[in-house]
Amino acid sequence: MVCKLYYIIEPREFESVTKYMMDQIRNQQKLHIELPDWTDIVKTATFKELAPYDPDWYYIRSASMARKIYLRGGLGVGAFRRIYGGSKRNGSRPPHFCKSSGAIARHILQQLQRINIIDVDPKGGRKISSSGQRDLDQVAGRIAVAI
Repeated sequence: MVCKLYYIIEPREFESVTKYMMDQIRNQQKLHIELPDWTDIVKTATFKELAPYDPDWYYIRSASMARKIYLRGGLGVGAFRRIYGGSKRNGSRPPHFCKSSGAIARHILQQLQRINIIDVDPKGGRKISSSGQRDLDQVAGRIAVAI
């Protein structure tokens, strides 16, 4: 049974794909991403007040970024800054949209490129590599069997 990741379209399956991919990135030797020293103290955006509470937030973000590049290639640091951005609360003044951190997105993209999940797209941004597509298709197949 061939199961592509883009056939799984419901949000609850997206969460399971992200969690399973996070476990693969965290535990598997071939897909292992090195955790930077600053992950426990850094904010993910300027509009955030605190660092993330979840200690696995870096792995979750990297799995989410790999899934987003799989579904729609050509995404770069600027696109991920917009995707993970949010509303900045200005007190009594109106809220405004604010982008997320570019350094985190850049570092995760470099790590995913180092383990051959993504490649640089000549048109701009990043695209999924053939080995990355194979790995994510295997993840989708395992989740489709489990559902």
